[in-house]
Amino acid sequence: MITKLGDYLRKLRIRNQQILKNMADVLGVSSAFLSAVENGKKNMPESWYTTLRENYSLTNAEVDELRQAAMESQKTISLNLNNASETNRELAVSFARQFDSIDEKLGRQLLQILRNRKERGDGGGPNDV
Repeated sequence: MITKLGDYLRKLRIRNQQILKNMADVLGVSSAFLSAVENGKKNMPESWYTTLRENYSLTNAEVDELRQAAMESQKTISLNLNNASETNRELAVSFARQFDSIDEKLGRQLLQILRNRKERGDGGGPNDV
């Protein structure tokens, strides 16, 4: 099943009159790997944002749309906890364990807390909510 990311990449190829193999060559991967990303079997590598921006002249808004599509298409997320404080490690593990039981209301509340924090400049990077 094609994901939102796959749909975005396909439209980008069509706009640039390319086939899957052409885009795979631009990205330095096999057609099979690009297809796996489009179908949600693999996550999109971080380096693709720069490569796609540079090779397809994407605007900032288009890169934001690409990031959103990639985020919505991810099935798994990994965290590097090597340099995390003990508190942040506990937070990450607790969140992961309880993730499936978080209802929509609590999910919206947590998301709003993180968005407010980002808007205040208290943290968050380009991949954050």
